[in-house]
Amino acid sequence: MSGQSQRLNVVPTVTMLGVIKARLVGATRGHALLKKKSDALTVQFRQILKKIVSTKESMGDVMKSSSFALTEAKYSAGENIKHVVLENVQNATLKVRSRQENIAGVKLPKFEHFSEGETKNNLTGLARGGQQVQACKAAYVKSIELLVELASLQTSFLTLDEAIKTTNRRVNALENVVKPRLENTVTYIKGELDELEREDFFRLKKIQGYKRREVEKQMASARLYAEEKAAEDLSLNKGITLGSAHNLLSHASQKDEDIIF
Repeated sequence: MSGQSQRLNVVPTVTMLGVIKARLVGATRGHALLKKKSDALTVQFRQILKKIVSTKESMGDVMKSSSFALTEAKYSAGENIKHVVLENVQNATLKVRSRQENIAGVKLPKFEHFSEGETKNNLTGLARGGQQVQACKAAYVKSIELLVELASLQTSFLTLDEAIKTTNRRVNALENVVKPRLENTVTYIKGELDELEREDFFRLKKIQGYKRREVEKQMASARLYAEEKAAEDLSLNKGITLGSAHNLLSHASQKDEDIIF
């Protein structure tokens, strides 16, 4: 039963052999393509992992410098600087947009930051702390840029991880289930066709032997009939019995070894 489950339940014919062979060729090509896809995704996965590690390492330093810049701005311009900045801002100038990047058939989301419009805070901190406010703004813009990049990398990381798992499952299914089953089916059909060919050959030999025996029987019957006919003619011509005629014919058919000519 285990060997039966390792092959397809098909009728062993030449047509079915061609169909299974074509399916085996397709499975082999699909396995090779999926293997290449898995390798390409794995390479991209490792590159993204390296970028995530380096971005997270730099993220700590950037966030630390941003917090320090905010503390300096508050110390220089006063605690009310936050309300002044919020009053001057109507719409966000730093925005995020998304796009898709195709890698080996897998669409990875990519996030990009861009600036739109201008913030009317040029006069913020004019009395005191203006330089620290601008430095704080630049530091937090850099932090946002790193956060957007990190979000894009982590989203691509999770998407690639799921795609690699799915591709590897398909590769393993083709390699360990589909291809062996098709190969066992091809072997089974070839064995059955060879067995049928041997049976046909044996049947033909039996038929030829039967025909040969029938021909020999017919020739023996014809020879016996000819001998009987000749014995009857001899007995009628010479006026002897039928047994004597048979004896004469049998003696006439035998060769005398002492006679040279």
